[in-house]
Amino acid sequence: MQINSLLSPESRAFIKSHENDDPYQLALQASKWPDLPIREIAAQIQSRKKAKSKLPEWYNTKGIIFPEAKYLEQASSEITAKYKASLVQGKSFLDITGGTGVDTYYLSRSFESCHYVEKNPALADLATHNFKQLAAKNIQCINDAAEGYLNHTTTHFDCIYVDPSRRSGSQKVYQLKDCEPDILNLLPKLLKRSDLVLLKASPFLDINLGLKQFESVIRIHIVSVDNDCKELLIGITGNDTEEPVLVTINVTGSSIQEFRFTRKEEETSKTEYSNPLQFLYEPNASIMKSGAFKLIGQRYDLRSLHPNTHLYTSNILRDDFPGRVFRINSLESFNWRDLKKMKGKQANLAARNFPHSVTEIRKKTGIKDGGEDYIYFARAIDEKLYSIATQKIS
Repeated sequence: MQINSLLSPESRAFIKSHENDDPYQLALQASKWPDLPIREIAAQIQSRKKAKSKLPEWYNTKGIIFPEAKYLEQASSEITAKYKASLVQGKSFLDITGGTGVDTYYLSRSFESCHYVEKNPALADLATHNFKQLAAKNIQCINDAAEGYLNHTTTHFDCIYVDPSRRSGSQKVYQLKDCEPDILNLLPKLLKRSDLVLLKASPFLDINLGLKQFESVIRIHIVSVDNDCKELLIGITGNDTEEPVLVTINVTGSSIQEFRFTRKEEETSKTEYSNPLQFLYEPNASIMKSGAFKLIGQRYDLRSLHPNTHLYTSNILRDDFPGRVFRINSLESFNWRDLKKMKGKQANLAARNFPHSVTEIRKKTGIKDGGEDYIYFARAIDEKLYSIATQKIS
């Protein structure tokens, strides 16, 4: 990437005036602007479109040059990177898979000094440039592979962060053994250089498998933003540990929904069941990923609709519930004929432990998406199918 050419007044002016244009069409018309690196400018415009919401601080910082979209896709968002930074602190920090540098930058705020290591020279150069624009003076950048750096460093760090690449050629992967570097083989070296390794893994990784692959996990953070599960953060130590704590996080606007538990707490929880009462509760994406289906009901004194439905109900409102809360307006046995009377009307539909998908229901009934009404189609403890019309509270 030609960083200097992208920073020229002409390139910057072009990017600003064409930021809302189609990058693909701009690249096809590169011959119109022979004096500008149009293909790189088009790639920059594409990345800036993604970064506007994902990395607003970077987007609004003068002189920032973004990597290709494929690298930006795996990069943490500003929200999740700041959350990581809230978990750790100390004197020295190492990001052994620096990549775009987003996590490095925000985590560096929690430490006196930081080492960024990245084997891709283009990414390393780009991160070095961007750290200067962001005035991050405590970050030292090293262009080296993780294995090579660990072989010659003697520094002991308070925390080492690892975000293995989840791409194998053009394919996306999420099993740790398929990522690069191979964290399973690299871990002993990492634990020689730090008492805490913080690993970022795909949200698709099976949590039980992650616990089995590492002996000394202290915490697993399941991080969602606006009810979309983004990543798993696995805290690993070289010391003997008690049962790991699972921390579910859902960031919504300025608030954070948090729910902590251990597997033992979930396994020993007791569940009470009921058909729908006055209020309906849907756990957020992080809790759904965690599998805390019995404990969530017990903690909030709720009744579960069915062991496999994962919806909860009560007669007393629990507006502190970590998920979505609804007031039930009507409860009907599922009936195609009644639903077809809603043809052309708007409603948000959801199906839980139900034989028909939302797509199928919309197709057969003509109910449009959107609006303020929410209808849940679910199986209850009496094994009957219900249409539950609700109004969202939170």
